[in-house]
Formats: sequence, C-alpha cells, structure tokens
Amino acid sequence: MPIEEPVIDGPCFALSPEQEMIRQAAREFAQKEIAPVAAHHDETGEFPYPTVQKMGAQGFMGMEIPEEYGGAGLDTMSYVLALEEISKADGAHGTIMSVNNSLVCYGLYYFGDDEQRQKYLTPIASGQKIGAYSLTEPMSGSDAATMKSRAVREGDEYVINGRKSWVTSGPVAGVLLLFTMTAPELGNHGISAFIIEPDRPGCFIGKTESKLGIRASATAEIVFENYRCPAANRLGVEGQGFKIAMAMLDAGRVGIAAQALGLAEAAYEASVAYAREREAFGQKIGQFEGIQWKIADMKTRIEASRLLTYNAAQAKMRARTSGARYTLEAAMAKLFASETAMFCTHQAVQIHAGMGFSRELPLERYFRDAKITEIYEGTSEIQRVVIARQELALR
Repeated sequence: MPIEEPVIDGPCFALSPEQEMIRQAAREFAQKEIAPVAAHHDETGEFPYPTVQKMGAQGFMGMEIPEEYGGAGLDTMSYVLALEEISKADGAHGTIMSVNNSLVCYGLYYFGDDEQRQKYLTPIASGQKIGAYSLTEPMSGSDAATMKSRAVREGDEYVINGRKSWVTSGPVAGVLLLFTMTAPELGNHGISAFIIEPDRPGCFIGKTESKLGIRASATAEIVFENYRCPAANRLGVEGQGFKIAMAMLDAGRVGIAAQALGLAEAAYEASVAYAREREAFGQKIGQFEGIQWKIADMKTRIEASRLLTYNAAQAKMRARTSGARYTLEAAMAKLFASETAMFCTHQAVQIHAGMGFSRELPLERYFRDAKITEIYEGTSEIQRVVIARQELALR
C-alpha cells in the first residue's frame, strides 16, 4: 500500500490527508451552522438543540469511539482539530462537544463493561443523547474527598442522596456519570462512579446557573433524593471512582486546551483583520508599534499553545497502546492554552477599543467564554500543582 504524503502543519506536526479533511469539514460546519446562531444562543441562554443534533449527525459527538459503539472511530488529533474549529465559532458548542467526547464517551468506553457500552455509550457517541459528568458539589471542588453526597448499597441497588453542582449539560443529559462517596472514611479511596439515568425517580434538576460565558451550555445542580441506582450501573469497582475521575480529567484537559486554542484563534484573526482595516491618525492601526506588539504576542502564544495541545493529543494517542498516563502533557496544554485564550481575547477587545466592548461584535463573547477555560476541569492553580508534582515525583 502506498504511503500517503502528510500535509505539513507547522514545524513539528504533520497532519494526514484524513485529518486535514476532518479539520476542513469541521471548519465549514462550524462557520455555516454554528457561527450564525452563536450570538442568539448567547443572548437567550437557550440550549442549541438543532446544531447539537447536527453535530451528532456529522460524527462530532463521539469522535474517538469505535463505530461499533456509535462513534466515528477517529484518533485524538482528529478530535482536537474538530473541537478547535467548533470552539472557534462558539465556545458554548465547544463545551458541549468536549464534555460529551472527552469525559462521558471516554469514561464509558475505557471503564464500562460491554453491556454498559452497548446500552449507554452508543446513544451518547452517536449524538442521540447528550452526556454529563458530575464530580463537583457546592462545598467540594478540587478537594473531592470532602464531598457530602452518599451512595449506600442495599442489595442489588445503591441508594444515592446528595446535591451536585456545576453539572455541564446536566439539564439536557440522557446519561450522567456521577462520582459519590460509598465509603467516606476512606477519603478519595471511598469514591465510586455510577451511570445515572436522570429520568428515573429521585433525580431532580436543581438551580440552573446564569453564567458569565458559554451561556448556551446548560449548567445546573442535580439533586438526588433516595435515587435507586442498579449495582450493574456502577462504573468500575467500588472505591475506584477517584482514579476514574482523574483519568477522565486528563482526557478532558486535552479537550479544554483545544477549546481554548480555538477561542484564541478567533480573537486573533478578528484582530488582524481589524488592524489591517481600521484607520487612525492617517494610517492603518496595524502600522502602530503598540498594535504590532499585541499581534506578535498573541500569535506567539497561540503557536506555543498549538504545539502543547497537539503534543498532548499525541500523548493521549500513544496511551491507547502503552497504557501510560499523559497527565503532565494534558495539564501543561490546558494551563497554557487557557491562559493564552484569556490573554488573546483581552488583547482583541483592547485592539477593537469601543467596538470590542460592544455586543455588535463577537469579541466580548470570546472574552467572556475564554474565562471558564481557566477554571473548569481543574483551575490554572490546580494545573500548576499537577505539573509540579509530576516533575517533583510527589504523590
């Protein structure tokens, strides 16, 4: 079989023709289907069901999952490239896509048994249903050992009680991956994971969050009151939940890095176009050194973020066969790309001045959407702790 010539994409990474095709397809879809409606959904906070359904039909909701379980059967680089393009059009759609792929599909595929995959993964990966991930509680964020929710075994069921918060896609989820305490006295080692069907008795949607950014991504509290979960719906063995959650977050952080990269690129491209067109004091503003420095800093940070993100994607791909963790690569990519997104969107607003502050242009939306990338799936502060512990061999 002849070897296909790769498409060169930067100094260190080469995309295959298939990966380049997927990137182009995602770009065309995002600009045609998502970009025109993004402002409306941001304004109203309405969940974008029509475009999310189209994303599922295009194979964007379970990209790395084998076709036998409803996915597209693609690699991590293809997923990262597609998510980058979707997020470039709208950060909220990127969030929905990232959670569905990086957390829910990943968790069900790698930690579920075949029956769980057939029943729950297939509809999520194919886009027929939307998945949600629930670890955080009102008083338990990065310190998962302090969670107050409980799952008590009663025969062939677990009775679950408690309140979970900041559940992305919670109000619209058909499947929820829940992490809760089964043995509180064991701390992190007492956390277990469960597959939850939200339409069963005892599961309620609590407060829906009104957010600064990614407003079209539905976020809510989930309340459990004597919810009876079949023991067959436990994900992995009892007490393995924290380990599963951390592995899923490694995958998730690669996705958030791609989302942040897309947001930064959108802000950068708008800034370059504006600097070429806008005139002040008799010349294009791009001719002023102050604007040039902003453009130079934005471009440099974006390309560094791209290298870190693509490197993390390749580390994740290698892990499929080696079983090695890619915690360090994922944390570095997420940290740098998210802070780059915040930097670039801030600079873009500044370059556009009053127009950047106006809702007439999407710059202020990019700015608001970028902030969450520094917070969810591990804050920038937590990423620095993770990176340092990896390097210092601290556990």
